[in-house]
Amino acid sequence: MIRSVVLGTGSALPETRVSNADLAERLDTSDEWIVERTGIRFRHIAQPHETTATLAADACRGALLSSGLVAQDIDLIVLATATPDQTFPATATKVQAMLGIDDCVAFDVAAVCSGFLYAVQVADAMLRTGIHRRALVIGAETFSRILDWEDRTTAVLFGDGAGAIVLEGQESDADTGRGILATKLHADGRHNDLLYVDGGPSTTGTVGKLRMKGREVFRHAVVNLAAVMQETLVIAGLTPDDVDWVVPHQANARILDATSRKLGLPADKVVVTVDRHANTSAASVPLALDTAVRDGRIVPGQIVVLEAMGGGFTWGAAVVRF
Repeated sequence: MIRSVVLGTGSALPETRVSNADLAERLDTSDEWIVERTGIRFRHIAQPHETTATLAADACRGALLSSGLVAQDIDLIVLATATPDQTFPATATKVQAMLGIDDCVAFDVAAVCSGFLYAVQVADAMLRTGIHRRALVIGAETFSRILDWEDRTTAVLFGDGAGAIVLEGQESDADTGRGILATKLHADGRHNDLLYVDGGPSTTGTVGKLRMKGREVFRHAVVNLAAVMQETLVIAGLTPDDVDWVVPHQANARILDATSRKLGLPADKVVVTVDRHANTSAASVPLALDTAVRDGRIVPGQIVVLEAMGGGFTWGAAVVRF
């Protein structure tokens, strides 16, 4: 059977790092307040010359380098973002041009914080057909562009960044082979008003700002994430005891703790980067994944679960044998 195997990972962060103390100078907040409620200590904020496309391209260069490939080896780019450089064309095509790839399939997907999981499933399906061989799958965001910097309940939560992986379709043993073992996605549009941006080309003609009802989002996140992780493990024929690492969406330390407890997973199996990156939406899972690969925690042969939930609501998970 053909499976999509992770050959390499990469990430990129804006140059400017902003601490909680920095935010306290402009907002009615404090380091203690933010850490206690979110676990966040720092976030990176893009400057005008840094865009979703430039961050994505830098993350791709890192992923290509770690995979031992060059850009011309890629024939598919799937980029997840809620903050594209332009309404159109797709930011993926800008990344394609920045990498010097003359021709390949390149498009964006939009599922907010779950976007990277959606992009992974789309790329996996396309690789398993055999029509495509190697893909760059990217999550990249400049969420600072859509924040209301007068609203301390949301402004302190988010940051900018990008992460990418290289996937290759390979013949793989059904029982022991590397690659993506299972994916599962969900969406429920009835909860639009709990997490959204109050603008858009077809409604207001403006970009708008992020709005969130945090308490309700928290409640849905814990239930949905635990359920979809369990669901995906069942599809893969595994149990929580088989999992070496969980790489979750880095939204809030409290959500991470509550989800791992609900699944009965020890905290030391959960990769946490929310303290240094904050919530980077579609970028958070690949950013955390690259961090854990590069510091040596995630190694070949291990079972890794990726999961995320975002506005929509959308949510999903993937089980990967590295």
